[in-house]
Amino acid sequence: MPEESSTERPLFGGAISGRFPNRFEDVSNVRQVPDHQEVFVDPSRDESLIFELLDFKHEVGDSGSAVWFLQDLATEQDAEQGMVIEQSAVVEAPGLTYRNIPAVVTTAVGQMAISKGRQGREAQNIVRVYLANLRLKEVGTDVLISAYEPILINPLSESARTVGAGLSVPAAQSGSMPMAEVFKLAVSSFKVNDWSLFGSSA
Repeated sequence: MPEESSTERPLFGGAISGRFPNRFEDVSNVRQVPDHQEVFVDPSRDESLIFELLDFKHEVGDSGSAVWFLQDLATEQDAEQGMVIEQSAVVEAPGLTYRNIPAVVTTAVGQMAISKGRQGREAQNIVRVYLANLRLKEVGTDVLISAYEPILINPLSESARTVGAGLSVPAAQSGSMPMAEVFKLAVSSFKVNDWSLFGSSA
């Protein structure tokens, strides 16, 4: 299978960059996206990749931070049947070092039932969510990178119109990079080019 082409993309005006497949389109070209987010989507597979900058959560410990944010995300999206499938240990990211302090990274994978947009619970899709928390303590920021992969599309979901209802076609079968790999690539290539993005503390 030919390898899917990916490009390093500028994020947050180029202050940050990350690499992921070219099939992911910038949602801000279609609708408004909050300033603290960058959202990319592949409409043909209903997969999405989100980069988010949040104020550092001091009350959350490093070891369980990705799981904490995953559960917070599930609550925010009014998700049901949420479960954590796996979580990683805390690893340092020497490539993300500020004032000689490397960022720490944890990841978690979960599965949940989520409705699209304003649709009700009767239209929930089963989605696998990959989440990485990159903790930039020296600049008071929690970076979240989350990837959404639909597992089962509800016939009542608006997604069914574009990708069809039922079990999703595996990425490899359609010549696409699997979402788990897209997520790993986005996390491992994440780079801060301009630390002044984080304000006076930088």
